[in-house]
Amino acid sequence: MTTIRPSKGWSVVDPGEIWKFRDLLIAFAIRDIKLRYRQTVLGVAWVVLQPLLASGILAFVFGTVAGVTKPAKSSVFIFVLAGFIGWSLFNTAFTRAGQSLIQQSALISKVFFPRIILPASSVIGALLDAGVGFALFSLLALFSGFRFGWQIVSLPIWLGLLVVLAFGLGLINSALSVRFRDVQHITPVFAQILLYGSPVAYQVAAVPERWRSLFLLNPLAPLFEGLRWSLLGEGYINLATFLYPVLVALLVFWFDLLLFHRWEREFADVI
Repeated sequence: MTTIRPSKGWSVVDPGEIWKFRDLLIAFAIRDIKLRYRQTVLGVAWVVLQPLLASGILAFVFGTVAGVTKPAKSSVFIFVLAGFIGWSLFNTAFTRAGQSLIQQSALISKVFFPRIILPASSVIGALLDAGVGFALFSLLALFSGFRFGWQIVSLPIWLGLLVVLAFGLGLINSALSVRFRDVQHITPVFAQILLYGSPVAYQVAAVPERWRSLFLLNPLAPLFEGLRWSLLGEGYINLATFLYPVLVALLVFWFDLLLFHRWEREFADVI
């Protein structure tokens, strides 16, 4: 007979315990992807269509109407697409991880497994979508005549930081959603503010200089600039704008991981 005792204090999730449930993690990730496109006419084609449609609209608004997006080395559409695929990775991981516990409330109340597996499986699903998105971006960029530079080798760094930050925020979002259901309604509004308050469809250089330092306090701003620099060779990058999001992403992830694990023992009782 196995006795399950909740951990005490502010300990961190045991990686060995997660590894023991790795098959469940993969199963949840596959299930998450299947459910997302179930009963849709176009199915997984939305993985390709969504970034194309959204990037087209953003390119028209910020490039043609507002005239603030002026890339030096690529077309406006390719410029926006590079940012939007990064945004889609962050937003999907953050929002779906935040919803994961509520969506599986019946399972949580009946079956024991490390609860962190649920938000982690959502992040895996977001990574798979992003992989398709970046493959699409590469094909379109090469077809348009663009050639990637040496900066492309830094792409995993920027993607990794986006995932770490999104996962950390998703953990606290999911834990708070169990206690306060209002969080589910606040999250889409918060995500919308982040979309337009981050350089997804425009450059940091488009922000007035007197506001730029304040704007860069948003850790997503240097991350999207770095992502676009790795893909297109242009962006507002220096040592400070690199180290700041690294520090923020790691601190957010570590603190939210501790908090999630601290509250985990109460999920089954209050969900």
